[in-house]
Amino acid sequence: MHRTLLLISNSTNSGEEYLGWPRPYIDSFFKKFSVRSVLFIPYAGVNLNQESILRSYDVYEERVRGIFAGLGVELVSVHHSTDPCLAVKKAECIVIGGGNTFHLVKMMHETGIMHAIKAQVRQGIPYIGWSAGANVACPSMKTTNDMPIAEPSSFNCLDLIPFQINPHYLDANPLGHAGETREQRILEFLAVNRDMKVAGLREGCLFWIEGERIELKGNKPLRVFSYGQAPMEYEENAPLDFLLKE
Repeated sequence: MHRTLLLISNSTNSGEEYLGWPRPYIDSFFKKFSVRSVLFIPYAGVNLNQESILRSYDVYEERVRGIFAGLGVELVSVHHSTDPCLAVKKAECIVIGGGNTFHLVKMMHETGIMHAIKAQVRQGIPYIGWSAGANVACPSMKTTNDMPIAEPSSFNCLDLIPFQINPHYLDANPLGHAGETREQRILEFLAVNRDMKVAGLREGCLFWIEGERIELKGNKPLRVFSYGQAPMEYEENAPLDFLLKE
């Protein structure tokens, strides 16, 4: 498959500015693939401080646009388009921001852009997604951390990679918390979906994917889960191409 993907665990590390830590990677990605403009998908952005969901999209668009402008890249959001699928087909690069994965997937199915983006990216259009935007690059959204605030018509997603990502992966259980750990929830998923691998992508980390090559970038190791096997840890620059084997 001819794919160029930047799949980012989180937008912001504690104490840093928005899109601070991944910005050099995003800039390098834009430069390598000669990206001058992007189509932004804001549907994960559900902001309680805004009077309407459309206003949430506007605010989200402006926030990301300012950062990308500093990288010399123009941004326009798909929510302004009367024909979202046509906007996808004309896009030079697709960028999907983080937020609530359930709302994002609901809107991607309702507008038809789930299939349109999949077709374009599989033909080589560059793709960047962080948090929920990384989740939807997977076969399904079933390893999201988000609350189901909306009901998608399907959990099926872009299927740009053959494994699942759990963004913001945490090892520890918060002090006093009696519920399941992140690892326990992933193991539950694997008990039902035994042929799937799950990548626990810790904050401050991302995947850079070109074709059948995948690289881990960031300051923490990756944790990979497979049914019936002990989780494995992989450092930056470790061979990970096995994750892309169907």
